[in-house]
Amino acid sequence: MIMDLQVVVLAAGQGTRMKSDTPKILHPLGGRPVFHYALDLAQRMTPQEVIVVVSPSLKELDIPFSHQTVVQQPALGTGDAVKWALPHLNKKGHVLILFGDTPLILKETLDRMTDLAHARPDMAVILLGMRPLDKQNYARLVLNDKGELETVIEYKDATPAQKEISLCNSGVMLVRGDLLDDLLSALKPDNAAKEYYLTDLVKIARKEGHACGIVEGESSEFMGINTRQDLAKAENILQNRWRYEAMTAGVTLMDPNQVYLSYDTTIESDVTIHPFVVLGTGVEIEKGAEILSFCQLSDTHVGPQAVVGPFARLRGGVQLSERAEVGNFVEVKNSTFGSKAKAKHLSYIGDTQVGSKANIGAGTITCNYDGFSKFKTHIGEGVFIGSNSSLIAPLSIGDNAIIGAGSVITKDIESGALGVARGKQINLEKGAIKFREVRKKRKEK
Repeated sequence: MIMDLQVVVLAAGQGTRMKSDTPKILHPLGGRPVFHYALDLAQRMTPQEVIVVVSPSLKELDIPFSHQTVVQQPALGTGDAVKWALPHLNKKGHVLILFGDTPLILKETLDRMTDLAHARPDMAVILLGMRPLDKQNYARLVLNDKGELETVIEYKDATPAQKEISLCNSGVMLVRGDLLDDLLSALKPDNAAKEYYLTDLVKIARKEGHACGIVEGESSEFMGINTRQDLAKAENILQNRWRYEAMTAGVTLMDPNQVYLSYDTTIESDVTIHPFVVLGTGVEIEKGAEILSFCQLSDTHVGPQAVVGPFARLRGGVQLSERAEVGNFVEVKNSTFGSKAKAKHLSYIGDTQVGSKANIGAGTITCNYDGFSKFKTHIGEGVFIGSNSSLIAPLSIGDNAIIGAGSVITKDIESGALGVARGKQINLEKGAIKFREVRKKRKEK
């Protein structure tokens, strides 16, 4: 690992092939913008500095990572983009150059670059190479008899023999900080596009007698996002990575290809996830829980041995405690379920605290919104709510209370009381206790 490492992330491309008003680096991938993967990777390299080079349209970009932003204007190529970052870089150590539209690179691959730089401090430039199946349009990397990088040949400039070279340029580059300024100063826009190409640094460094090297990585790591098709391919690669990691950690995915995760999904061992489940951002699932088919979760914590689904939606800050159950066609938003609390069928539970062992009957809804404000419902421990009940918030239902089926409850219910409001609400003091005693005796007979 290089102690004095600085990272420059190039993100000035507009991505016109996406055919979108949204810049390509801001399109969602695995639950967050494409750009965030490069920045997250940069941060995990523990650099001294991260410089982001953007276009004028992205200068106000709000990014939740520590960095400095510089604007490239006008855009005159990748070499020119790095020039804009120079005032923020020192000449110690090395400068790693990444691309904001390349989200799939693994940290282990970059670590091998820094390892080579540590072992060969004489190398001015180290490139990441790859061997893609489709070599069309990639620049070729030419090695000398020592296995060092001799030159980079752009595809359009390559001879037929050179186009047969399988080793291609990924674009990622590591440059000695003490040489970067001089190498960039020697760049010339001697090409049809009249742009300053970063790859020309190799030719300049070799001309000045410096050694250059390569590290090879898996070609799938270096796929850039330029089209909607690229975005879909990258999503598939990320999902397969995350599925593999989850199963390796002890998670059962009954049909891995039909389970979708997010970049921050956390799943403990012995969790079982059935097909057709989508886990959005902010999902944590504890040991032994089970998520049945056709569920969608986001911003949700599922406690140990809890059961969700099938056909359930949990969102907006849901907390399920141990052995809680949320069943088929139930939506839960911004609510907590105590241990062994249940809502098994056809319900909407919003802005609600559900006590342990409470049982919410089929068709129950919490009416938490009046068109202007949201209101809370508190359901105590051991409460039984009959089917097809409407709970008009703000509302508090005491421990061990019972609500008769088909009730519209507008008033608080005390602990142990029986609430019935099919026309006019009636609260029977100690009614729940008497009801249970009678039922218990009848069952014993």
